[in-house]
Amino acid sequence: MTTTSPSDTSSRTETESVDFLIVGAGLSGIGAAHHLQAKLPGKSYAILESRGAIGGTWDLFRYPGIRSDSDMYTLGYNFRPWTGDKSIADGKDIREYIEDTAKDEGIDRHIRFHHKVVSAEWSSATSKWTVTAQRSGGEIVTFEASFLMCCSGYYDYDKGFTPEFEGIENFGGTVIHPQKWPEDLDYSGKKVVVIGSGATAITLAPNLAREASHVTLLQRSPSYIMSLPSEDPVALGLRKYLPARAAYGITRTKNAVTAIGLYVLCQRYPKFMKKQIRKLQEGWLPKGYDLDTHFTPRYNPWDQRLCLVPDNDLFRSIRKNEVDIVTDHIDKFTDTGIDLKSGEHLDADIVVTATGLNLVAFGNVTLSVDGRVVDLTDTMAYKGMMLTGVPNFAFVVGYTNASWTLKADLVSDYVARLLAHMDRNGAREVRLKRDASIGEEPFLDFAAGYVLRSVDSFPKQGSSAPWKLRMNYFRDLPALRYGKLVDDNMSFR
Repeated sequence: MTTTSPSDTSSRTETESVDFLIVGAGLSGIGAAHHLQAKLPGKSYAILESRGAIGGTWDLFRYPGIRSDSDMYTLGYNFRPWTGDKSIADGKDIREYIEDTAKDEGIDRHIRFHHKVVSAEWSSATSKWTVTAQRSGGEIVTFEASFLMCCSGYYDYDKGFTPEFEGIENFGGTVIHPQKWPEDLDYSGKKVVVIGSGATAITLAPNLAREASHVTLLQRSPSYIMSLPSEDPVALGLRKYLPARAAYGITRTKNAVTAIGLYVLCQRYPKFMKKQIRKLQEGWLPKGYDLDTHFTPRYNPWDQRLCLVPDNDLFRSIRKNEVDIVTDHIDKFTDTGIDLKSGEHLDADIVVTATGLNLVAFGNVTLSVDGRVVDLTDTMAYKGMMLTGVPNFAFVVGYTNASWTLKADLVSDYVARLLAHMDRNGAREVRLKRDASIGEEPFLDFAAGYVLRSVDSFPKQGSSAPWKLRMNYFRDLPALRYGKLVDDNMSFR
């Protein structure tokens, strides 16, 4: 490994060689680094981060009210207790939690900021990855590693998704996508229309309403929305009587059980859960509110992600007439706002297009094996973390029905154990062999629009274990942490 310090990367021209290379310094990447250095302290590693800060998604998104969409006792790491009072935490607090983890464990010293990974080429002759990255100034640098782990998530950080709206160029106000929120935007006293019905839209609407003159949430179709307390009384109570780690562990398990239990109930008893969600919403909304139009989706609960709001904030804003929900289709933009298919016109000074995100597989990094570019659509994911035909490579994709970090911790722990096994047995390479008897399925079996737009460019998953991407932490836990590490699908060299 070169002796150049991370702060002196501008002068480094030679290839830096490490045992383990991580792509991404967000929640997953910092967690992976912890598991690696804790379990394999003799391994050298580096983290390549395209941006100039730690935090990934939680540093990128800065729109008003940005917060966790899972409780922090499961979104937090299994090795570092969440000590904040809020269970549904603000983006700033989550970012600081990740930063503190990196600094306290010395992980930050291994991060190479402003390094966007462009390609990664595996050589069977050397059993090494050669990874090419571009610095923010345009300089191309290379890294060499025995194992590569992609922790870049699956969002396209360059731009979010915005449909083509007729006449948008004629609008006299400001149009913003939440992924590129301007720090100096003044929305006080303004009429704001937020287009969307997902987690970002329902977060923005009540937070913008605190200063805007009025906010309209414009949706083509509704989502399932439930409220949770922003503070977990059980967690706060346990802290008074138990050590921090014990209290955190109990709360983490309780909340994981609750999240998975809710998902299972919704999948098995959709009619019953529809009624229960509706009954709760009737209590949160004004009497006689049109739930059928604005809060009753065409699909069953958890066929798409169930959205959470803290402390009824969206429902309170509706009761106070600070936020209106309009369920309609956009006809065209005008100079003063938006014309709807119904003939209604929405006046607006600012339009926020909370219309979704773009997904990319592995940060759009081009993977090659022995000179041949890997077509990801021809590969199959093994245990939701490795790919057929791509040696010494792992990735993190979290759960869609529970906290991302529950899966990230399991994957990082598994990879560390796998590397230790390879070291003990003198293996330099691990490959996954495709099982011809296993049927193909989409990588993410999830009906959300942002998934359907991009899933065809992702690897496949299999029809049965260990090729099926399970969305159940309590099935993955025994299999990945305590189950058999090696099976007949794996070959070592």
